[in-house]
Amino acid sequence: MSEQFANESVPMLPDRPEDGHKGTFGKVLIIGGSEGMSGAMCLSSVSALRTGSGLVTAAVPRSIQAIVAAYEPCVMTAGLETDANGQLASVPRTRIEELFAGKDAVAIGPGLGQSTNAMELVSLVLEICQVPLVLDADALNLSAAGGLLEQRNKNTACIITPHPGEFSRLTGQPINDDDETRSTMAADFAKSHGLTVVLKGPRTVVTDGMRLFVNTTGNSGMATAGCGDVLTGIVASLLGQKMNPFEAAALAVNAHGRAGNSAAFELGQRGMIASDLLMALPKAWEQMESHQNLSSPDDAS
Repeated sequence: MSEQFANESVPMLPDRPEDGHKGTFGKVLIIGGSEGMSGAMCLSSVSALRTGSGLVTAAVPRSIQAIVAAYEPCVMTAGLETDANGQLASVPRTRIEELFAGKDAVAIGPGLGQSTNAMELVSLVLEICQVPLVLDADALNLSAAGGLLEQRNKNTACIITPHPGEFSRLTGQPINDDDETRSTMAADFAKSHGLTVVLKGPRTVVTDGMRLFVNTTGNSGMATAGCGDVLTGIVASLLGQKMNPFEAAALAVNAHGRAGNSAAFELGQRGMIASDLLMALPKAWEQMESHQNLSSPDDAS
């Protein structure tokens, strides 16, 4: 891997024209959540807004819709069908198509659960989505269990954001901590499936099978529940702002780590929680914008 790929630099931030409006900065749909896992969708949705999206809609089971709506009033919500027990029911194809209308990017998976109806939902999303798509968390576990990645619309740009356990389930192979091996396995999977892989962990690997970015920001305080959900929202937001998948993913993981470093500076690594990153994200973007204005893209770090 090291001989074949040079590590790419941090991409430039997307343009933000002074005369832009909500539509200019992307309309993002995030699908997920289940009873007891509403927080995942709160984190993903707010992080997309904190990354600059014009409009963010959280599509969640109706049983938790009020919780997600109350967490942040700037997030729009859409209720998904539930059964008598408040669990996700079968969602009609027409409902999914309705949710996709006018969206610039879609993410699915945070807090979704692994029910039969959730698998059916992921399968339909993979089949009919025609805008850039992010698969995370339970969407990845369901894809691994049902071989769903083979069913996806290959004309749709796709980013997957597995942690090592999820990636092992997707590949059917164990993952070790060696950077060279992780990079090679991620690149092989990305190339063979025609997508971008974000293999999370210390020194997160981003690859589309042709290019490689190994992130150097972040700290151990980010090894806590919900930080991956924050990353999902950042990636989806940048896709909605028309960045290409590889650059969106590389910029997202770098900014995510910078936010983590900012939160750690203020609070210490031991006591950090994922929601601390939401307030730290604006500082990360400000830092990156300032650096970008002072240096060329090749100098960014």
